[in-house]
Amino acid sequence: MSEKSYDPRMHTAEHILNQTMVRMFGCKRAFSSHIEKKKSKCDYRIPNPIDMNKLVEVERIVNEIIRLNLEVTDEFVSKEDAAKFLDLNRLPADASSTIRVVRIGDYDACACIGPHVKHTNEIGTFRIISSDYAEGILRIRFRLES
Repeated sequence: MSEKSYDPRMHTAEHILNQTMVRMFGCKRAFSSHIEKKKSKCDYRIPNPIDMNKLVEVERIVNEIIRLNLEVTDEFVSKEDAAKFLDLNRLPADASSTIRVVRIGDYDACACIGPHVKHTNEIGTFRIISSDYAEGILRIRFRLES
């Protein structure tokens, strides 16, 4: 996937959303996502539906992290070292022995090839615009406001 297909603001927001979902619900990061400049979506495997109050809390936490103005950095590490602190299950089988890890302050770390902002305050305001749940899958659609 080319870097031109990702919006750095939206892509960084996706990382924060993923970590927030992991922390709040004990799920894994999104197994499927579609990141676009105007709106995006992430799909999570969750055993039970999440009520609107919990989604409001997800949105609040994501925006709290954004407002912290955390630095977004990357580093290249060996797969062996990365496996000590990351879930590498979605890494392609033919991935290089050295991978790029993107960190959002001390909130999130993820193997990633996409572009990101330098600081979280560049993202803007995160808004969940809709969600639905069916057969163990929660789909969250979101957008950013300047």
